[in-house]
Amino acid sequence: MSAVWVEVPVRKPVPMAKADIAMVLLGTGVVGGAFLKLLRTPVAKRLHLVGAANSRKQQTDPTQLAARDLRDRLKREGTARDDAALLSALDAHHAELKVIIDATASTELASRHAEWLARDYHVVTANKSLAGGRLAGWRELQAACAVGGRYGDSATVGAGLPVLSTLRRLGDCGDSLLTLEGVFSGSLSYLFNQYDGSRPFSALLRDARKLGYTEPDPRADLSGEDVARKLLILARNAGFALGSDEVVVESLVPEALRDMSTEAFLDRLEELDESLAALHDSARARGHVLRFLARLNQWGRARVGLTAVPLNHPAARLYGTDNQFALTTTRYHTQPLVIQGPGAGPEVTAQALLGDVLALG
Repeated sequence: MSAVWVEVPVRKPVPMAKADIAMVLLGTGVVGGAFLKLLRTPVAKRLHLVGAANSRKQQTDPTQLAARDLRDRLKREGTARDDAALLSALDAHHAELKVIIDATASTELASRHAEWLARDYHVVTANKSLAGGRLAGWRELQAACAVGGRYGDSATVGAGLPVLSTLRRLGDCGDSLLTLEGVFSGSLSYLFNQYDGSRPFSALLRDARKLGYTEPDPRADLSGEDVARKLLILARNAGFALGSDEVVVESLVPEALRDMSTEAFLDRLEELDESLAALHDSARARGHVLRFLARLNQWGRARVGLTAVPLNHPAARLYGTDNQFALTTTRYHTQPLVIQGPGAGPEVTAQALLGDVLALG
C-alpha cells in the first residue's frame, strides 16, 4: 500500500496585539517637552496620555492634553498640582498598563518611586535621585520591583545608550563586572574635548552653557555629583552595594565658589582658569589630555574626577558630547567592552523614556 502525502499549509503565527498603555507625565521641561513631541509619532499610537504636570500646574482634560502646545499651556493655565488627582485619572483609564513617567530631577518625586511600584504602577524615569542616592533608597526600590510594577531606568545613565541593559544581560549570562571606567557626563565630555589651552576654560564653559550642554547653574555638572550618581547606579546594578558616601568625588568647583548664587558664580568663572590651565599644561608636557573620568574597580572602590590620560586611551578619542563606558568583565577581560555615543540631549533621553514605556507590553 503506497503512502499518501497530504500537504498541510503552514500558517504564519498571528502577532499578538500590543496592549494599550495609559500614562501620566511628571515634568514638562526640556526632556518632558521632547517626550511630548514623540507622542505625536506613529510608534506612540497605543499610548494614552491621561495627565501631565510641571512643578506648579497640571492638566487631565483630554482636549487640552492633545494640544500641540501643551507644554506652553501648562505654564499659564491648568489646575493646581495634585498628584492624587493625576493618579485618579490614571486609575480611571481602561488601559491595562498604567505608567508614571518622571522626567524631573526632583528628589522628592524620586522618593515616591518605590511607593508607586508597590501600588502596581509601572515607573519610567530619567530621575537619578533614588537609584543613585542613598543605599537604603536603592534597597527600597529593589524590594518594590520584586513585588510590584516594572522600573524603566534606561534614561538615567548615558542618555539612553544601552549601558544598563548590557550590564544586566552580562549578569544574566553569569558574567561579572571587574572594572568600569569612562566619561559619563555629556557636558564635561564636551568641555574637555574642546579644551586644548587655546582658550580659557571659563570661555568654553560659557559657550557650553549657551548651547544648553550644561545645567543653568554649571556647578551641577562641575561638582561631579551627577557623574557619581550614574556610577552608583551602574555599580549597584553590577552587584556592588555601594553607599553614596563611598564614591570619592573630586569637584572642579573651588570651595570659595560653592555657596553663592548662580549669578555670582557666573560672574567669577575666570577663577577656574588658572588651576585648570596648570593641569592642562602638565598633562600636555607628558603627551596626555584631561578627561573627567568615573572609575570602579573589582573591590568596589569608586572615584570620580579629572584625570590625565595618554592619547591612546579610549577617552582621549571622544567627540562632542560623547559618553563612553568601558566594561572589563570575567569574559571581556583581554580588552573591555566599550559603549560610546551621544550622552546628552533631550531627544535621545526622551527616546529612552519612550523605549522603556513601549517595552512594558
